[in-house]
Amino acid sequence: MSIQKDINVALIGYGFVGKTFHAPLINSVAGLNLFAVSSGHEEKVKNDLPDAIVFDSPEKAIQDSEVDLVVIASPNATHAPLAKLALNAGKHVVVDKPFTLDLDEARELAALASEKKLLLSVFQNRRWDTDYLGITEVINSGAIGQVKHFESHMDRFRPEVRDRWREHDLPGSGLWFDIGPHIIDQALQLFGLPETISGDITTLRCGAKINDWAHVTLTYPEHKVILHATMLAAGGVARFTVHGDKGSVVKQYADQQESQLIAGILPGSEAWGEDSDDLTVFDSHSKATTIKTPKGDQRQFYMRVRDAIQGVNVNPVPPAQAIAVMAVLESAVRSSQLGTVQKLELTKAEKESFYLLS
Repeated sequence: MSIQKDINVALIGYGFVGKTFHAPLINSVAGLNLFAVSSGHEEKVKNDLPDAIVFDSPEKAIQDSEVDLVVIASPNATHAPLAKLALNAGKHVVVDKPFTLDLDEARELAALASEKKLLLSVFQNRRWDTDYLGITEVINSGAIGQVKHFESHMDRFRPEVRDRWREHDLPGSGLWFDIGPHIIDQALQLFGLPETISGDITTLRCGAKINDWAHVTLTYPEHKVILHATMLAAGGVARFTVHGDKGSVVKQYADQQESQLIAGILPGSEAWGEDSDDLTVFDSHSKATTIKTPKGDQRQFYMRVRDAIQGVNVNPVPPAQAIAVMAVLESAVRSSQLGTVQKLELTKAEKESFYLLS
């Protein structure tokens, strides 16, 4: 039996996302080698990753002949051009969300990856969050019957406007393009493509230059999905609230893997992915029962990327799914701007590809 060589990874960007999520997750997965990092802060990288080569430009990291997989964790506007550069250089690519700035860019990248026969994936690590896994288990068990109302909140309390690129008025900035891809992706994985989208996206914090509040409704034939994100929720709102025709389920608090990563807890360690906040299930008589929340493991994304590159599994987030998320993102923005209900601007082939790969 042949032994697969380690996949050399070049991480583009070592800001909060690159340092907090990608680097520790990549380092924790056997078969992946964090070979290089592109950053203007070599000392910062070397303090954390002494064995990594540090390149002072993304282009140098991408063109290095030893690199097999390029992970793009740089500002949103650079995602498409850097992914295109990497694919043309013959590299597999993982892009942090949002995939691109618009549908046209997403389609162009998908076509290029297909032409080059290279893996192109989007970092949807939240598919392996405790809260989402728990809610999915309850829905699939039939305990609450057929879902009629699904509400997903990914809220923060950051009332002060900070001086960082994510809060500047730049293409792809704003809360909706930051949080929206995660909560959209989870909803699409559970329920498929909606018939219509209605969005209300605005700015509420004093001095803010970008949207920091979003309320989006996805309409399906027999149920509604509410997606909500804000920078002004200090507490009191459940992460998930789901009502079915036989009962309800509530998950109060969010997955803790991000907090664990910030605290320096290593992925795969004993405490990794633990969640002490139980799910509460209400039956048709409003009687409450608690159910233990399953462990989460965001390493699963990179494990599956590794396996897909090695030809033993499928791409965990194929371009067709990323294109669908982009379509919902754009439809919600358009709905908010025009004040009208919108449909997804996906072709018949794109819809079929989404379901074929889901």
